[in-house]
Amino acid sequence: MQIDGMNSIAGLLVGTIVGITGVGGGALMTPILVLFFGIAPQTAVGTDLLYASITKMFGTAVHHNHGTVDWEIVKRLAWGSLPAAALTLAWMTFSGGHQVKNGFIIQAVGIALIITALGMLFKEKLHAIGKNFRVGDSEKFKNVQPVLTVVAGIVLGVLVTLTSIGAGALGTVMLVYLYPLRLSSNKLVGTDLAHAIPLALIAGLGHLSLGNVNYDLLVSLLLGSIPGVLIGSLISTRAPLTLIRYAIAIVLGLVAVKMLSV
Repeated sequence: MQIDGMNSIAGLLVGTIVGITGVGGGALMTPILVLFFGIAPQTAVGTDLLYASITKMFGTAVHHNHGTVDWEIVKRLAWGSLPAAALTLAWMTFSGGHQVKNGFIIQAVGIALIITALGMLFKEKLHAIGKNFRVGDSEKFKNVQPVLTVVAGIVLGVLVTLTSIGAGALGTVMLVYLYPLRLSSNKLVGTDLAHAIPLALIAGLGHLSLGNVNYDLLVSLLLGSIPGVLIGSLISTRAPLTLIRYAIAIVLGLVAVKMLSV
């Protein structure tokens, strides 16, 4: 087994960002692997999914100990995302979808990055809309919350399985709209991290069965990301989350342009 120090440094950087914000696992790591390390897109997606699931276990443990995980919301998301991930993997297996050209995967990742970046930029507006709906028509909003959360999970399940992107960045945007009063910023991060674990694990194991995982790369990333996510989770309560979110959104937008122009 060969350990690559540069891959570990990348894992440390992304792991720290994930620990602080709950965002950046797939959205940052997959483009880094493809653009900077020359990893084949399908291998980048598969390896990143397993890397993310293991990394986020450590971050979730920290948030759980601090009481910043809403497990009821996690369950609602999982009711949609896990079956959607399994069905997407079944489609990839039986239709040969995992053998699509790298260009298709790159285009899909680029589009997912644009959606994610826009969601992050307009996160506060979505929060305001959700809050007004929640306060103005409380009973109706509470009645549709569970169903809309499951639907959000379905969207995340398909998107994450295909591109490894969305569980963190897009997931937090959806939760901000759906639970504008229930989730504080810390609970938003912890809840999103907790939901991402089973989703990324199922999708990652599916890609493993398709041969889309590089073990040496996976170990190298984990050596950096595990301490990174622990550090990030510990300092998350003191981090300027809004500033970091805007910075990540801008970076994702630029990376998306690069991916789509490849």
